[in-house]
Amino acid sequence: MPTPTKGPRVGNGPAHEKKLLSGLAKSLIEHGAITTTEAKARRLQPLMDKLITRAKKGDLHSRRILAKKIGPDYNAKHDGFNAVYHLMYVVAPQIDPEREGGYTRIVKLPSRKGDNAPMAQISIVTEKVEKKAVVKAAADAAKTAAKADETEKVEDAAEAAAAEEAEDATVEAKVEEAEDAAETAETDGESEAEKTGDEDKSE
Repeated sequence: MPTPTKGPRVGNGPAHEKKLLSGLAKSLIEHGAITTTEAKARRLQPLMDKLITRAKKGDLHSRRILAKKIGPDYNAKHDGFNAVYHLMYVVAPQIDPEREGGYTRIVKLPSRKGDNAPMAQISIVTEKVEKKAVVKAAADAAKTAAKADETEKVEDAAEAAAAEEAEDATVEAKVEEAEDAAETAETDGESEAEKTGDEDKSE
């Protein structure tokens, strides 16, 4: 069996994998989003990107290639749904013309009950692409706001440190005043004692 080019092999062989991915692609084109296993979603993503790229061209050659890739659409006989027509004339016009890739999005979901298989939701992205200038301006604004917050924090820390230093200086000044007062009291006591001794000697 040939080695797969992208992602793990799904199904029992190349032919089965082709049919399986074709069915998944039809379901995704019809519903816009489907839930499947993560391995199948990863394998389906590059195929859908190529199909949507072809559908955006809109010419007859691309339509024939899409019909070959997707395969015969049996649903068109029963419910009137044609996957190729829906992809080219309904889904492709909804995609932003400025989007040059990344037409699908995969979101991981909780594991499936029973076999604990990792599940995921794959959907077609139709949101408008934000220009790089807008994104860059938003990023610059966020950086400026972050710098302003950091500056405010630094200023607050400096003010707090200055207040602590002022309190420490006040405490030191009070301690020095108390020490000076104690020394003055001691010198006054000694001088009074000397005076008393001199008076006793004179008597």
